[in-house]
Amino acid sequence: MNDDQKDELMKKIKNEIENLTRMVEELKETVAPVAPDAAIGRLSRLDTMLNQGINKSSISQSLDRIMKLENALTRLDDDPFFGECQECGAKIPFARLIALPESRFCVNCAE
Repeated sequence: MNDDQKDELMKKIKNEIENLTRMVEELKETVAPVAPDAAIGRLSRLDTMLNQGINKSSISQSLDRIMKLENALTRLDDDPFFGECQECGAKIPFARLIALPESRFCVNCAE
């Protein structure tokens, strides 16, 4: 991977972390418990609880991805083998790294 690709990937990772962090903060506002005395109907309360569950799952998945992206950012700087498949040792195509910067495997080994 050349320096221009490395810089592009670093910007992509930082941008993705920033977007995910912003999304997590927005979702956290939607998972506050519904007060039992709130004047909403039973179905509305159930719908709200369902949406909260979905949003909590989204938060969890986003936080997991943020950790993987931060790890990829560290590896990009420190790991001379960054961009190589951990299974077969082949170079991971740059297009795959742009799409999934946290990728540790080539497409064939990821399947």
